[in-house]
Amino acid sequence: MVELGTEAWQDRYSAKLCTPEEAVARVKPGQRVFVGSGAAEPQRLVESLSAREDIGDTEIVHILTLGIAPYAEATFQQKFRHNAYFIGPNVRDAVAQGRADYTPVFLSEIPALFRSKRVVIDVAFICVSPPDAHGYCSYGVSTDIVKSAAESARFVVAEVCEHMPRSLGDCFINVRDIDMLVPSDRAVIEAPQGAPSELARRIAKHIAGLIEDGSTLQLGIGSIPDAVLGYLDGLKDLGVHTEMFSDGIIPLVERGVINNRAKTLHRGKIVASFVMGSRKLYDFVHDNPLVEFRPTEYTNDPFVIAKNDKMVAINSAIEVDLTGQVCSDSLGELFYSGIGGQVDFTRGAARSKGGKPIIALPSTAQGETFSRIVPHLKPGAGVVTSRGDVHYVVTEFGVAYLHGRTMRERAMALIEIAHPRFRPWLLSEAKARNLVYADQIEMPVRMPVYPEELERTVELRDGTEVFMRPLRITDEARVRDLFYKLSPKSVHHRFFQMLKTLPHEKIQNLLRIDYESDMGLVVLRDRGEDSEMLGIAHYLRDARTNLAEAAFLVQDKWQNKGIGTALMETLVASAQTNGIAGFTAVVLAENSGMLRVFHKCGYRVESELNEGEYLLEIPFSEALAPVS
Repeated sequence: MVELGTEAWQDRYSAKLCTPEEAVARVKPGQRVFVGSGAAEPQRLVESLSAREDIGDTEIVHILTLGIAPYAEATFQQKFRHNAYFIGPNVRDAVAQGRADYTPVFLSEIPALFRSKRVVIDVAFICVSPPDAHGYCSYGVSTDIVKSAAESARFVVAEVCEHMPRSLGDCFINVRDIDMLVPSDRAVIEAPQGAPSELARRIAKHIAGLIEDGSTLQLGIGSIPDAVLGYLDGLKDLGVHTEMFSDGIIPLVERGVINNRAKTLHRGKIVASFVMGSRKLYDFVHDNPLVEFRPTEYTNDPFVIAKNDKMVAINSAIEVDLTGQVCSDSLGELFYSGIGGQVDFTRGAARSKGGKPIIALPSTAQGETFSRIVPHLKPGAGVVTSRGDVHYVVTEFGVAYLHGRTMRERAMALIEIAHPRFRPWLLSEAKARNLVYADQIEMPVRMPVYPEELERTVELRDGTEVFMRPLRITDEARVRDLFYKLSPKSVHHRFFQMLKTLPHEKIQNLLRIDYESDMGLVVLRDRGEDSEMLGIAHYLRDARTNLAEAAFLVQDKWQNKGIGTALMETLVASAQTNGIAGFTAVVLAENSGMLRVFHKCGYRVESELNEGEYLLEIPFSEALAPVS
């Protein structure tokens, strides 16, 4: 029965239905758009957003997606900037070529970025199942970071896929919490796994030897995890608590090997945050009370993971050095994938009673021409899992246990599971670095100086305290946010045109400073690392005249509080310290506030009105007498 004054969810649902084109029209220039993960990419919304001609300077964020990513193509780089929290094949070239960004972050911690508003999601594009009898849609095959993005976004658009399975767990959103709904009959994207190679089976056999009856497993996607599952038929009462899983667990569930009876957390349940695989897998999770989907802030929380006794975490790597450092997100300087959940599960399994964190990798790459056990990581390679976190390393040649071992013991253990062809070389390198015994038996541009003295707390006219400091090259995001908070009037006063976007290329012109001839100052709400930028001031010296052109910009709601005056005083002092003879400026006649700031600077102002613009010149040699 509908309560008085309320509306049935079916009516709300109908009222929110729209076309993809109508939905993506909600995205404005300069906004940040989240795109749903994995196999649950909202394909129609992505296509329609990419087809818009009137969009610009839009940031796209997501983890791995299996679908299209036109926003990462070179032809769209003026319209979109992609920020990958995990690099998939569809955006790898864009990241490598500098058209897209990569943010290294633990998968368990991404939701907190959204919820804390450190990363503000303006619009979330998600894909969900049709609503149930109570108006709840399931996130289907991907709850992961989608749930936190949808719950944190200012505006939520859901592509309602009639083929999306209704997964169970902490993975629902009500129609009332969705702003626009786009029906879709697209099939859920599939990622079928091929048969494991002989190499994968050899590695898997070693891993399987580490798994005991009653273990709880974390399994990723790929040939090695699937191959491991093929060696577990002789075990009993296995459980699953994982970031994701694929088709390989279905036969073990059907045969009762995976029954979750021995789990010490969520007994009787498979816990995951997303799945990728075939339609058979999606049918398996549909309305299946055996499987609970939960967001990554839960599934990947090391403290939650550790509550599972005998937790076995299996993760892959690109290379491991002789001290145990693990690189798994880059090929040297080339970013390849991401941190993902490797560290989350490694640390969780390490703290589990009887737990075993495992790093698995083939011993060689590129047709056995390169060793993946190396004396040192390639230049630019990132350490995802530190040498202090590593326990087991497995290749097709065996298992090396490193935790609590000395450097000598680690080096020898790793050399032992390296490809035989590379063992003499590795041992020679280990000797050269004094990692092993010397007699070990052989086995068959100039940077500008930041003027810290200009940092200061400033009290405004109303008593509010703000923080002033020199501009930094890392302030790009703050400058961008400042711009999009300005009224059209303020934009026109500063740039003398009606700019609607301020993309990276233009912001760079504001950030190329040397703190001498080219100077920038900013006012922030406080000293915090994520503090809001309230105003900014620049000067740029003309070498012919030794005068510097000055310009200012202050958020509308912070104008007339004394920020412009404070910036002017410090900017003048800096210019004088650097030998600059005075300021010039061009100010629109209608910009009375900025004219007051210049005329109150303490020096004589020479002005000339020309077609609605005042041309100002302020020589520092002509100071005005202070007003008594």
